[in-house]
Amino acid sequence: MFGGGFFGGMPGMDARMPKRGDSTKYYDLLGVDKNATETELKKAYRKLSMKHHPDKGGDPEHFKKINEAYDVLKDEEKRRIYDDYGEDALKEGMGGGGGGASSMADLFDMMSGGGGGRRRGPEKGEPIVHKLKCSLAEMFNGATRKLALTRKSQCKACKGAGTKTGKSYTCKTCNGTGMQVHIRQLGPGMIQQMQSKCSACGGIGTMVPEDDKCPSCNGKKFITEKKIFEVVIEAGMKHGQKIVMKGEAGYTQPGVAPGDLVFILEQKEHEVFSRKSADLLMTKTITLTEALCGYMFEVDQLDGRKLVVQAKPGEKVTKPDSWVCINDEGMPVHQAPFQKGNLYINLQVKFPTKISEAECAKLREILPQNCSYNPEEADAMEEADEDRENVKTREVNIEQELKNRRDFGKSHNYNDSSDDEDGRGGQRVQCHQQ
Repeated sequence: MFGGGFFGGMPGMDARMPKRGDSTKYYDLLGVDKNATETELKKAYRKLSMKHHPDKGGDPEHFKKINEAYDVLKDEEKRRIYDDYGEDALKEGMGGGGGGASSMADLFDMMSGGGGGRRRGPEKGEPIVHKLKCSLAEMFNGATRKLALTRKSQCKACKGAGTKTGKSYTCKTCNGTGMQVHIRQLGPGMIQQMQSKCSACGGIGTMVPEDDKCPSCNGKKFITEKKIFEVVIEAGMKHGQKIVMKGEAGYTQPGVAPGDLVFILEQKEHEVFSRKSADLLMTKTITLTEALCGYMFEVDQLDGRKLVVQAKPGEKVTKPDSWVCINDEGMPVHQAPFQKGNLYINLQVKFPTKISEAECAKLREILPQNCSYNPEEADAMEEADEDRENVKTREVNIEQELKNRRDFGKSHNYNDSSDDEDGRGGQRVQCHQQ
């Protein structure tokens, strides 16, 4: 047996040769001889099926047997196995594993050295994967990148035949199967069979004669070409996200469809912003005077706008390592470009390293008044530059804020666990008022 039953094992395992059985029953049911042609079989089947159809008073069991006989004899591979080993071989091969007679016939072909012409293999080639580095700005705004790649394409002159005449020549060594089978007798009724790629055709199953080789591809069926691909990076895409171009990987071997061309996005580090899901985070250092008396600074947004961030004198005192949030100034959500995350700014206060005794005395009386906030200057700057925009901020506890956003996203199926772990992708959640 091939491991677990007749014709059920794998190549290279020990096997017992199947016993020959009655191979005349199906022919007798159809009323034809063993040399009947396909046309004769079809004609006999039609005549008998009309005569014995249950709708016309025929016996259902006999009608079922007629169909069973025709199903086997009309199939070249099943018929060949039936002729050599009988009905029992077919039934035993079709049972249990679900592979059916077709898989059994494939194994029989390997054992007998070919003849069925069936070749098993991938219907589609493996994908070709390229890593594509892109900036955070490209992921924010969206971009189109043009890339020149070399691939194999089907020869247009011979349409992939490899011959001048367009003919296909079956390899005589493997009979077109692409495989060579070696059988060794181990003992009475026991054999071992091994298979390998055909050494003559390289596993292709066809050969190209020298006098009929296509001059364009030299009989190789493919040519190497360079093609320009336009890769569209959509706004909001994430690090590690895949852009798939179906069937653009190029040909790898005859009879196998081209695989997919896959680009995996790799986000380059940004000098100002880091990304957390759909949010942007940055750090800004302000002076002690600004922390006490107010501040104003600009943030260059990824789309070219300038965001003016400010705190008015007397409005608040900025504590070291505090966070402020600007709603809807984070990353756009992929395929929902009008929905955006938030921009979080970590404010670091720079303290003076040393102050004199005289300065200490002054501080005791009154704090310095020089600060970066000037309301008249802020209004004038906004009016003079249309790309300059005054924005409002709110103090937040960043750890609690991000936790709330993760919980909200999970409850609404916005994020998955991988987004939380790798810090990319995700959705926007409202900041809490503090």
